[in-house]
Amino acid sequence: MSFDLIGLVGLAAVIVMLVNLVMAIVLKSQLSGGMVGKRWNILIVLVVMFMAGYLILPFLNRMPIETLRAIVSFIFLGGAIYVLITIRLIYGIIRELSS
Repeated sequence: MSFDLIGLVGLAAVIVMLVNLVMAIVLKSQLSGGMVGKRWNILIVLVVMFMAGYLILPFLNRMPIETLRAIVSFIFLGGAIYVLITIRLIYGIIRELSS
């Protein structure tokens, strides 16, 4: 894969995450708190972390392999936490709507 394609994919990822961040912040203003509001703040932080991770993409080829592996591991951990929170959030909403 050429650097131009990698750079283009990285730029697209940053743009999508920026849109996600704006949407998350706008939706946060419509939440009244409670279970959804508490978890939403964590989701916003994770979106910011992912976006920061994507912003370092152009510099990854200059990093030592061990540093690169550590960064990728933290990004994967953040993704796993994001999925966990999202699933628990959806589960809680379904449970509330079913009551």
